[in-house]
Amino acid sequence: IILYRVESMKEKVIENLKIAVNTEIEGYNFYITASNTVKDKHGKNVFRHLSKEELEHISALTAISNSLEAGGGWLSYKDAVAMGGSVKRGAPIFLKENELTKRLKQNPTEISAVIIATETEEKAVAFYSGLLKTAAAPDEKTVLGKILDMEKNHLKLLRWEYESIVKTGFWGDFMEFSVEKELE
Repeated sequence: IILYRVESMKEKVIENLKIAVNTEIEGYNFYITASNTVKDKHGKNVFRHLSKEELEHISALTAISNSLEAGGGWLSYKDAVAMGGSVKRGAPIFLKENELTKRLKQNPTEISAVIIATETEEKAVAFYSGLLKTAAAPDEKTVLGKILDMEKNHLKLLRWEYESIVKTGFWGDFMEFSVEKELE
């Protein structure tokens, strides 16, 4: 019975990782679309930066999921990203429309892009927080904690940009660099 429970828990973890990968792919698609939609240079840079981080999450989560499915264990985030290089060389991520990109196309404004992105990051923070609460393995906790911190930084950046656009009509141009430094 205990072995069955462990296998059942492992299957749930793999299922959650696949949900996370699909969510990150949707986020990546949205950020690429947003970077092509907004006119402001700083806005484009913010969304390009976020899309790159989503791509890193996709690589890491895919590598970890593959490791677990093959009977291996959790990888460190750094190792998963490094292994994810082989994932990156696999099937490309095709840009496809999703609910987020449809919403942006209905209202293709800079403020709309930031609002949609903020809502998405809030959901990501809640999702990874939930996964972290049920995490068992030390590497699992470390990886999920790292991704959660990155998602929180995305949220902080987007909230800052929202305030800047609403108050001044312009994108900020230095917050993105300070958030990147926080992650190093």
